[in-house]
Amino acid sequence: MNDTGSPPWLAALERPEAYPHPVQGVQRVETHISWVILTGEHAYKIKKPVDLGFLDYSTLEKRHFYCHEELRLNRRLAAPLYLGLSRITGPADRACMDGEGEVLEYAVHMRQFPAEDQFDHLLAAGRLEEAHLEALAEDIARFHRTLAEPAPPEGDFGAPEVVIRPMRENFEHLEGTDPRLPALHRWTEDSFQRLRPRLEERRRQGWIRECHGDLHLGNIVLWDGRPLPFDGIEFDPYLRWIDVQSELAFLTMDLEDRDRRDLAFLTLNTYLAHTGDYAGLAVLPFYQVYRAMVRAKVSHIRLTQKGLGDTERARLERDFHQYLALAEGYTRPPRPVLILTSGVSGSGKSWLARRLAMAGGAIHLRSDVERKRLFGLPPLARTHAAPDAHIYTSEATTATYRRLRELAETVLAAGYPVIVDATFPTRDRRAPFLDLAEHLGVPCHILHATAPRPVLEERVRRRAEQGHDPSEADLAVLERQLQKVEPWAADEKARVVTVDTHDPVDVAALARGLHLAPTGPVDPPSPPC
Repeated sequence: MNDTGSPPWLAALERPEAYPHPVQGVQRVETHISWVILTGEHAYKIKKPVDLGFLDYSTLEKRHFYCHEELRLNRRLAAPLYLGLSRITGPADRACMDGEGEVLEYAVHMRQFPAEDQFDHLLAAGRLEEAHLEALAEDIARFHRTLAEPAPPEGDFGAPEVVIRPMRENFEHLEGTDPRLPALHRWTEDSFQRLRPRLEERRRQGWIRECHGDLHLGNIVLWDGRPLPFDGIEFDPYLRWIDVQSELAFLTMDLEDRDRRDLAFLTLNTYLAHTGDYAGLAVLPFYQVYRAMVRAKVSHIRLTQKGLGDTERARLERDFHQYLALAEGYTRPPRPVLILTSGVSGSGKSWLARRLAMAGGAIHLRSDVERKRLFGLPPLARTHAAPDAHIYTSEATTATYRRLRELAETVLAAGYPVIVDATFPTRDRRAPFLDLAEHLGVPCHILHATAPRPVLEERVRRRAEQGHDPSEADLAVLERQLQKVEPWAADEKARVVTVDTHDPVDVAALARGLHLAPTGPVDPPSPPC
C-alpha cells in the first residue's frame, strides 16, 4: 500500500521483518501531521514533511530536532511511554527501523497502549475514577512546581500581548459564523484589560512555565494504574511556555464539556491544594474561555473540509455550538458564597466539604492543608507533633485561620464560591469570616457536621491507621475539640445548617440549599472516613 503523497519507504514498514522486535501485526494511523505505526507492544510516530505555518517539519533536519524535543518534553511526565529516537534506514524498498543503511527518516519510539485506556475513553465507558483525577492533579501540580522550568525573564513568554494574540486570532478566524461571538470577543478584550496587571504579575512571580501545552483527556492514558499525560506540544514554544492556569484551564474545560463539572472541580481543588495557587483563580476563566474558543475554531475548520459525511458534519456542528455555549458560561460565573464548616474530627466535615465542592462548583480550602503549607510541608506530611506543639501551637492555629481568611477573600474576589473547611469551634474563629462576607456582600452559611460519639471515635481511629488524609487528629485531639466547642451566638443561628453524616446525605440538594450552582451528574459518594 502506497498512498498518494506517501514516501516510498512507508509501505516497506508494513513488513513485520522491518522491526528489531516481534510484532503482532502492523497498522498505520495517519493524521494531518504524522504517521503512527502500531506493532503491538511498540509504536513509532513519524513526522510528515509539511509546513503548515504554525508548524514546520519541512526538512529532515527539522524533523530530527522536533523528534528530540518531543522526547525531551514528554519524558518529563510520561517517561515509561517514550523509549527513544529510532532511525528509519534504507534502501527505501526494504526500509526498516534502526538498521544499518542510509537514514531515510526519524521516528519517536513509544510503548503502544490500548486506546480504551485513554482518559476520554475511560470517562465515556464509566471507568474513570475520582482517584485517577486526583492522582493526575497531584502529578501535574508536582510537574509545574519542579520539572516545568519557569520562563526566562529576558524573553516574552507570558507577556500580556503574547497571551492575547492567539485569543484575538480565534475571533478573527470565526468572525461572522455565530451571533454569540461579538459578546465573547468584547468579554475577552475587557477581561484582558482588567487582568493585564495580573498577567504581568504572574509572569514576574514565575507562573509562566514550560508546560505540557495540550493537556486534555485524549492526551492522558492510564498506564500501570498511573495517569500519564503524553503528546505534549513540541512544535511551538509559545503554546507550551504558558501560565500554569492555562494548562489547568484546558483539562477542566474538557471535563466540563463532557458534562462532568463535578470532576473538573475535584481536579481543580486537588491541584490547588498541592500548589497553593489560589491567586491564579483570577485568570482561570479567562483561559477557559480561550481553550473553549480554540476547540470551537478547530470544529469550524473541520466543518469546512471536503468529504464529510452527514453524521460527522452533525457532530462537528454540535461540538462547535457546545464549545461556544461553554465559553459563554465562563463569562457568567455563579454568585460567590462563603460556607464555613463546623465540627470536630471524624464528624465528616471534610468529606462533606469535598463532596459539596464537587456538587456545587466551589473551591475547597482545608485548614489541615493550609496549616502545613505555612510550615513548608506537603498536605500528607506526618509531623507526629503533640497537641499544642510544633505546627499545632495556639500561635500556629491563629496563623492558619488568618491565612484561611486571606485565601477566602482571594477566592471570593475571583468570583468563586468557597468552602472553608476547619473546626471553627468558637465565635472568635468564625467572626472574621462573617465580617468578610458582610464586607463583600456575599451570603454566608455555617455547615455543621455531626455524628454519634462512637462513630466519631471509629472514624478518627481508622483515619489515623490509614494515614491517607492531611488530618493528624487522634482520639486525644478529638477529646480536646469536644471540650472547646462553644454554642452558636444569636446572630449565627440563622446561618447554621446541621447535617448528621452518619445518615445518608443528599449532597446535590444540600448544594442547592446553600445557593451553590449544581454541576451536573455526581457519582454516588462513599461514606466519610
